[in-house]
Amino acid sequence: MPRFAANLSLLFTEVPFLDRFAAAAACGFKGCEIQFPYLADANEVGDKAAMAGLKVSMFNAPPGDWAKGERGLAAVPGRQDEFRESLDLAIHYADFLDCDQIHIMAGVVPEEQWEEAFDVYLENLAYACDELAGEKLKVCIEPINPGDMPGYFLTRPDDALTVLDQLDRKNLFILYDLYHAQITQGGITDFLEGNLDRIAHIQVAGVPGRNEPDALSELNYPYIYNLLDASGYKGWVGCEYKPRGKTETGLKWVREWLEK
Repeated sequence: MPRFAANLSLLFTEVPFLDRFAAAAACGFKGCEIQFPYLADANEVGDKAAMAGLKVSMFNAPPGDWAKGERGLAAVPGRQDEFRESLDLAIHYADFLDCDQIHIMAGVVPEEQWEEAFDVYLENLAYACDELAGEKLKVCIEPINPGDMPGYFLTRPDDALTVLDQLDRKNLFILYDLYHAQITQGGITDFLEGNLDRIAHIQVAGVPGRNEPDALSELNYPYIYNLLDASGYKGWVGCEYKPRGKTETGLKWVREWLEK
């Protein structure tokens, strides 16, 4: 059955970050994901996850200066050295968090630089795959819809497949966020059925509001979860959404799955 991971950057924000591991475990989660764990010490974050019995399933590599609008460095021309240096920090955290896959964000790139950016993106991803392979880590790329992240370089799942084909690295996979994918491309079940072996991680949220993935979403999530179960999907399903109210109150949609 699908394994659900609580996104501790968006869920359980009623308590401080380091207390969210225990809060998620108390609600029945066995896994978690974190957007950016770097504001806390790697050893402390790893200890909190271990004490709560949570597997850290995914986190993002350093995105650059988030406050200035940077959303990753992998496709940004002229930032190659900084990108490579950032991988060392990501590997350090992966070790302490016992996490085996890292999402590498492409970044925001002006449209007039897209041709150059594509070459930079492939070069940086190839480097990342080779570096992380030595640590037995997977590299994931995620298409993100331009409404939520204007100017983001990778927006469509089909474009992510093109990148995988171009690089042909065994540890390069797609982080398939169903919320973003529905907005930019649709065809969710067809994409899952045709590419499940190239997807290492899935994220869910209601469409269009990015709230709980429940009956108010335009996606039939129970059908999708059963499809993943029947298809033998072994990865995690990350709950990356914005609760309408208190996190625990909004978990009705997932309780039956957490209790199985």
